[in-house]
Amino acid sequence: MTNLSRPIIEALYTEALVLADDVRAVFALGTREPEAGEESQVRIALSTEGLKTTTRMMHILAWLLNQRAFFSGELSERQVRQHGTLPPDRKADPAALALLEPETQELIDETEKLHQRIARLDEAWRSGFEMASPARAIHSRLERRLKDLG
Repeated sequence: MTNLSRPIIEALYTEALVLADDVRAVFALGTREPEAGEESQVRIALSTEGLKTTTRMMHILAWLLNQRAFFSGELSERQVRQHGTLPPDRKADPAALALLEPETQELIDETEKLHQRIARLDEAWRSGFEMASPARAIHSRLERRLKDLG
């Protein structure tokens, strides 16, 4: 039984598509000719961090597409558990990040945070941990205490 729902996956998928489009727009510039006076370290940082960021987004989208396929009945739970693991993230290099524009740094940070959120979901789903709402958790604790008192 899954503790992820189609609406959660669809919302994350929409968020990831928008973010991926932003990533593509920013890092497609990495294929341009260097501007006059642009330092080689900046170009290298843009290239390496762009590769990590686009790879991160591809991993996120692949994970979400596997979940969507599961909800559509195209993949079994066994198939998703066996082949749909989210790969670990390669964080941005702080030194390279410092060379990039603040907007680019923020974009990279957004992709890292999305990866972290999805990694937590993936881990919880794989461990069979039911992610209950805080209200349900409080309700369960109260129920246990009332049973202990009675």
